[in-house]
Amino acid sequence: MHHRLVVSALIAALCGTTLAGTATSASATSASGTTASATSASATTTTSAATTASATTAPAAAVDCRRVKCVALTFDDGPVADTQRLLRILRERHVPVTFYLVGKNVQRYPATARAEAEAGHQIGNHSWDHADLTRLSRAAVASEISRTDTAIKQATGKKPTTFRAPYGAQNATVRAAAARPLVHWSVDTLDWKYRDTARLIRVVKRDTRPGDIVLMHDIHRTTVDAVPGIISGLTARGFHFVTVDQLFAPRTLPSGKVTYDNRRAYRP
Repeated sequence: MHHRLVVSALIAALCGTTLAGTATSASATSASGTTASATSASATTTTSAATTASATTAPAAAVDCRRVKCVALTFDDGPVADTQRLLRILRERHVPVTFYLVGKNVQRYPATARAEAEAGHQIGNHSWDHADLTRLSRAAVASEISRTDTAIKQATGKKPTTFRAPYGAQNATVRAAAARPLVHWSVDTLDWKYRDTARLIRVVKRDTRPGDIVLMHDIHRTTVDAVPGIISGLTARGFHFVTVDQLFAPRTLPSGKVTYDNRRAYRP
């Protein structure tokens, strides 16, 4: 009887040791697996974040537009759904531009306006609903501009520092209400009228001179289609792409005055 009890005790002790060893091994394996998973997740998150950051950053090289050929491409009336496609094209080619945004479209597509700013593009005010401001009262003009300022600041975190009057229509009332530089254009592509991609590429390549501001509209698919060809054509002619502010640097544009280009500054 005593012999059987001793044997049973030994078996129990051995089983306990085996179970404890198994449990310890399983726990270690689980912990190792958890660590590996955490490491993998961390690496994935870091890679994803880095990819996103690089995808939304389009740094513009500092250039002196008094010494090299510069052009400011500008896009009016957005943002719209197709603006995201334009942003991808610009990001792939490292080209900064200036967007003149309509307030009601910013309200509809705030994430796109934010993406424009985060990518390094300049944002300007283009009124709330693209009205001819010269036909409105002083109070209505002020509302068109201030509502758009608010929408853009909510979307991007910054108030735009330049204004472009719809249709280029401006007077003393509009200039006073803007209370900042009015930036118009020196190359009118008429992309809104012709909706012809090949023509648009041809006109921009032919007509652009150093210091020019080119007017286009990203609300038209044919315009976005033309952008790769425009970039290639102007690059072949030795142009550098800059924002409006960069085009005039180090000069600061005067508030309440209309500016069309910076051709005179170019002295190679």
